[in-house]
Amino acid sequence: MDKRLGFIGIIIEDRRKSAPKVNELLTQYGESIIARTGIPYRPKHCNVITLAVEMSTDELGSLTGKLGALEGVMVKSALAKA
Repeated sequence: MDKRLGFIGIIIEDRRKSAPKVNELLTQYGESIIARTGIPYRPKHCNVITLAVEMSTDELGSLTGKLGALEGVMVKSALAKA
């Protein structure tokens, strides 16, 4: 599989409800995660997680699809062209 550098941006609307499920998924894909930053944004009562990843398009699609299916979780991602 051709792995490329990329990022995933995750917004969690209800930390108590969704964060455990998000963390479980991120643990499953941990070998492909280069860096992770999590920021609680209290004024909007949400959390923001940014990930730097090295993944194939299939892996990225699998992870972001699972994350996006979680209630109260929004996800955006991109991979480098090369």
